Amino acid sequence: MRVSFLLVGLTCMILNIANAQEISDAKFGKGLLNFVAKDSSFSVNFAPRIQGRFMSEWNHNGDNYGSPEHNFLIRRARLKFGGFAYSPNLKYKIELGLSNRDISGGNQFNRNTSRIILDAVVMWNFYENFELWAGQTKLPGNVERVVSSANLQLIDRSLLNSNFNIDRDVGIQLRHETNLGGNFWTREKVAVSQGEGRNVTEGNEGGLQYTGRLEFLPFGKFASKGDYTQVDLKREASPKLMIGITYDYNNDAVKTRSNLGSYMFLEDGSLYETDITTFFADAMFKYKGFAFMGEYAARDAENPVAVEADGSATGDIVRVGNAFNAQLSYLFKNNYEITSRYTTTDFKSVTSRAPQDQYTLGVSKYIVGHKLKVQGDVSYTTLDGSEDNIMVRTGFELHF
Repeated sequence: MRVSFLLVGLTCMILNIANAQEISDAKFGKGLLNFVAKDSSFSVNFAPRIQGRFMSEWNHNGDNYGSPEHNFLIRRARLKFGGFAYSPNLKYKIELGLSNRDISGGNQFNRNTSRIILDAVVMWNFYENFELWAGQTKLPGNVERVVSSANLQLIDRSLLNSNFNIDRDVGIQLRHETNLGGNFWTREKVAVSQGEGRNVTEGNEGGLQYTGRLEFLPFGKFASKGDYTQVDLKREASPKLMIGITYDYNNDAVKTRSNLGSYMFLEDGSLYETDITTFFADAMFKYKGFAFMGEYAARDAENPVAVEADGSATGDIVRVGNAFNAQLSYLFKNNYEITSRYTTTDFKSVTSRAPQDQYTLGVSKYIVGHKLKVQGDVSYTTLDGSEDNIMVRTGFELHF
C-alpha cells in the first residue's frame, strides 16, 4: 500500500512539473522527462528502468544432471531522479527500487519496512576538483560493483562481487581528481559511513566504516565515463586504462559480510562485533571495441567466528577469503558483443565454504547502447572441483 501511494505521489509530482516547465532533450536514453526551471534554479531528470530475466539451472549430483530449475523474474524495476538544486555545483541523485529483490531485507534495524531507497545523495563541487557527497549511495569499492547494473555486459555481476563487495551505505564522501601532467590523471576518494548497509534507521550498531580508493588513469580519461561502464561502446581511438585500489575498514562490524550479510546476534539479543578489512585491486581497459576488466578482492576479520561470552560458537562466521575475476570482450561494428568471464573464489577454512570456479560466455545486442539491449549467457561452475552447475540466462534492459 505504501508503495502504491508513493507511485501515485511521484506521478502527480512529475505531471505538475511537466505543466510548469519546458521539456528539453526528449530523446530515448536521455530520461523520460527532463526539466530545467525557467530561472535555472534547479533541474530534474526522471529515468525509469526495467530489467527482465529468464534463467535455467542444472545441478550435478555426482552421477548425472537432474531436471532443470527455471525462473522468470523482474530483477530490477527502478525510478531514477537526478539534476541540480540552487546551483549547477550542487547535484543530487535519487534512485528507488520497486522489485522484490530491491525492497527485501526488512528487519528490526529498518523498522521492518521495505527497503525502497537505493540512492539519496547530494554532491557539492565546493572548490575546483573537490566534491563532497552526503547521503546514501555506493561506497568507492570494486569497480564491478560501482558500475551500474544497467551498464553490465553480462546478465549479472560475478561471484567475486556477490561474496566480497561493500555496496551502499549512509555517510559522507570526499572526492578529488588531479592532473599529474599531460593525460595522466589520478582520483582520490575517501568515505566515512555507518557500516551496516542501506536503509538502516535504528543504530548505529558497532563502529563506523572507513573506505579509501585511489585510481590511476595514465592514458587520459575514458570517453563518456567509460571506466565505469562495461563494453567499449565508444570504441576508444587510443588505449584507455584505469587502475584502482581500495581499502575498507569496518570497525566493530556486526554483519557477516562487513556492511552486508546477516546480523550476528548473541543469545542475549546483543550483536557480536569484530573488525573487518576488505581490499580490492582492479583495472579497466578499452581500445577499439576491445574491453578488459580484472579484479582481486580479499577480506579478513580480527575474529571471524562469532562466539558467546562463554566462548561457544553462535554459528555466524564472517565470510573471509579472496577472489579473482576477469572479463574480456569485443564489440563488433553491428553492436553485437561476445564476452568471456572467469571467476574463482577461495574462502578460508574457518568458513567451511568450498572454493568455486566459474566460466561464463555471453552474447549481447546493444540496440541503443546500454539503454535498450538484449543479452544471454551460459555459465559452468564447479564447487571444490567436483560438484558442478550449468546455468543459462537471458534478459533485457529498458532504460529511458
